[in-house]
Amino acid sequence: MKAVVCRSPGELVLEDRPAPSTPPPGWALVAVSHVGICGTDYHIFEGKHPFLAYPRIMGHEVSGTVIEAGDGVDLAVGEPVVINPYLACGKCIACRQGKPNCCVRIEVLGVHRDGAMCERILVPAQNLYPANGLSLADAAAVEFLAIGAHAVRRSLAQPGARTLVIGAGPIGLGTALFARIAGHDVTLLDMSAERLDFAASELGFATLDGSQASATDLVREATGGEGFDVVFDATGNTQSVQSAFAHIAHGGTLVLVSVVKDDILFSDPEFHKREMTLIGSRNALRADFDHVAASIRDGAVPLAKLVTHRTTLDETPRDLARWAHEKSGLIKAVIEVGS
Repeated sequence: MKAVVCRSPGELVLEDRPAPSTPPPGWALVAVSHVGICGTDYHIFEGKHPFLAYPRIMGHEVSGTVIEAGDGVDLAVGEPVVINPYLACGKCIACRQGKPNCCVRIEVLGVHRDGAMCERILVPAQNLYPANGLSLADAAAVEFLAIGAHAVRRSLAQPGARTLVIGAGPIGLGTALFARIAGHDVTLLDMSAERLDFAASELGFATLDGSQASATDLVREATGGEGFDVVFDATGNTQSVQSAFAHIAHGGTLVLVSVVKDDILFSDPEFHKREMTLIGSRNALRADFDHVAASIRDGAVPLAKLVTHRTTLDETPRDLARWAHEKSGLIKAVIEVGS
């Protein structure tokens, strides 16, 4: 089969790889249809991912069709599916508590093991969700949107919450969309005028341009000095995360959607006087995948606007390398693998 392989940082090639064999019990063989390109994939290509062994087949935002099922698998051949790329052990404390998204021994397709920028992939059947009427192109967007949907659910914020999403990349936009679906009053903050213009003109969000004034001043003006009830940070930037503590209203919540490698420092007196809640949000659960899929079917997610770039498996080495540096106009890119 054809596979796009990142052999080393900056070296992305199309290779012929052995196709997966007959699936073992509990697994299924999937013909890959579409793969979204994630910020993680660009980081892997650029050598910025801290926990990755090369060579690696990337790709964890995936849709496909079941072509062979192992023993005990209740999926029909030809079934269109969304792939949950978080492979959990099923035995650790997180899994026992119904939180396989933060499994102690989690393996993410395309990161800890080879992913789906290829023609076929073996996946545990428990990680395959029927597309239930979604096109395979739309189904490939479910995973990245589920990250934001999970963060919103984790926040426990009620309808009407005054909400700030920091970072207008794909994850931030997804978070903003699902906060709005949950009934929040949503504002986006970013340093990119281009992304903010997209968020305002195409998606209808209120925006704050951090390149024009300090975030502290912008938040103070937008909230009458009170701060936001809930803030989601989706920047992956240490300084942004640390600054976000000051944007929270008394009694409010800060949700860390993105991950940074550094230690996070904050003022304990400021934290306590607000009686803040600080929440980490990692990956997503089946309930989030289902919520996203239903929202797409209901027309609540403008995927046609979010997916701005498309390519094929053959052209991925060239296009992904180019898009890693040419970000203008890019929101979400999708690889069309199967017909």
